[in-house]
Amino acid sequence: MEIIQQWNQSQGDFIREKLIEYNMEKLPEELKTPNKNISFVIKDNKEKIVGGITGNMFWYHLHIDILWVDENIRENGYGSKLLKKMEDFAIEKGCRLIYLDTFSFQAPEFYKKNGYEVFGMLEDHPKGFNQYFLQKRLEA
Repeated sequence: MEIIQQWNQSQGDFIREKLIEYNMEKLPEELKTPNKNISFVIKDNKEKIVGGITGNMFWYHLHIDILWVDENIRENGYGSKLLKKMEDFAIEKGCRLIYLDTFSFQAPEFYKKNGYEVFGMLEDHPKGFNQYFLQKRLEA
């Protein structure tokens, strides 16, 4: 056997699928849910994407991967609207929680303002900044 350094999308997808298969074998049936990617986008009147949010839902939780709004339309509430769309989707699908990460130079205060709580932090990552891990519980 040989270990080879390389990146190939199909091989990366294969490795991911194998881990998902393993994880699914370990879970009780009532927790098994499909692994589903979700996104919402904002388009301007020329159909150009000027904002969006992406996430992945599984095991009755949602991980937000990316939330981005073009600088020209920031401060108009679009970030909160995108976050709310994702939260509503998660609730509709029976998710228990949403979690994400952000950096100190990005938007930790924005997420806190929207009801997310910090549950972890990596200090000095990247150097001179912090990485925050936040969650929002959806069940009462």
